[in-house]
Amino acid sequence: MKLLDGKKLSEKILGNIKGEIKKRKLKLTLAVIQVGENPVSQIFINQKKKACEETGINFKLFKFPAKVSAPKLKKEIKKIVRNLANSGIIIQLPLPKKFLPEDYNPPTTLPVFGWAPFLNLIPEEKDIDVLSEKSLGKFYQGTLKILPPTVDGILRLLKNYKIGLIGKNVVIVGVGRLVGFPLAIKLLKEKATLSVLNEFTKDALSFTKKADILISGVGKPNLIKGNVIKKGLVVIDAGCSVKKGKLVGDVDFKSVAQKASYITPVPGGVGPMTVACLLENLVKLNV
Repeated sequence: MKLLDGKKLSEKILGNIKGEIKKRKLKLTLAVIQVGENPVSQIFINQKKKACEETGINFKLFKFPAKVSAPKLKKEIKKIVRNLANSGIIIQLPLPKKFLPEDYNPPTTLPVFGWAPFLNLIPEEKDIDVLSEKSLGKFYQGTLKILPPTVDGILRLLKNYKIGLIGKNVVIVGVGRLVGFPLAIKLLKEKATLSVLNEFTKDALSFTKKADILISGVGKPNLIKGNVIKKGLVVIDAGCSVKKGKLVGDVDFKSVAQKASYITPVPGGVGPMTVACLLENLVKLNV
C-alpha cells in the first residue's frame, strides 16, 4: 500500500504559486465569507489562511453570526464583491440550514443547490470555488479556464502517481455539488467507466467490489470499510467530518489500507490539494 501524499504535492503547487506571484508582482486578496460556527469549516478556513501566508496572498475573513438575515447577508456579499481589492471570493460552506428554501428538497448529499441565491452573487471572475450556476454551467460545457478545486486536486493526485483513468471502473460515493457531482462530469470526459452511488442505491456492494478506483465524498466517518472493496484498488477519501475533535474522512483507514494499492490519508490527502488548487485558481483568474 502506498500513500497518495496530498500534503507533499500541495507544497510543490504552493511553491509554484509563490514564485508566480513574485515574478508577476501580483497583489491578490482571498476573501472568505463565514456564517455561523462549524468545526470542519473552521479547519479549512485556517488551512486557507496558512496557505495564503505561505504564498504572499492577502487573506480577509468576513465573519457573520448564524442569526444574520438573508437580505442582510446578500447585501454584505454584494459589498464584498464590489470591493476591487478582493481578487477572489468564497462562501465557506455549509451555510446555516435556515437559508435553504422551506420547500427545498435536496437532490444531493450536500444541499448546495439551495444556497444558489448566495453563491450566484459571486461573479465568474472572482468565483475561484466554481460554485455559482454560471461558473458551473461553463465547467460542464468545458469552457471554463479553471476546475473546481477538489476535482482538480483529485485528478492531479492521480496523475502525479501515474494512475490512469481510461477504461477504469471508477465508483463515486456521494453526489454532492462540491465533490461527487462535478467530479462525475469530469471523469466521464476522461473516459472512465463511471458509477455514482447515493443513499438510494440498491446493492451498493456490487459496485464497490468491482471498483478499480473508489472516491468517497459523503462526510460520514467509517462509511467505507475493508470488507466492501476488492484487493489492489485505489481509494480517494474526500470526505470531511470531525470526530472527537479530529478531522476524519469517510474511509476506515486501518481495514481499507490492508487491501488498497494506493490510499489518501485524512488529513494530508485531498484537503491540502483542494486548498492549493483553490489558490492556483485565484492566480489564473487574475493574470
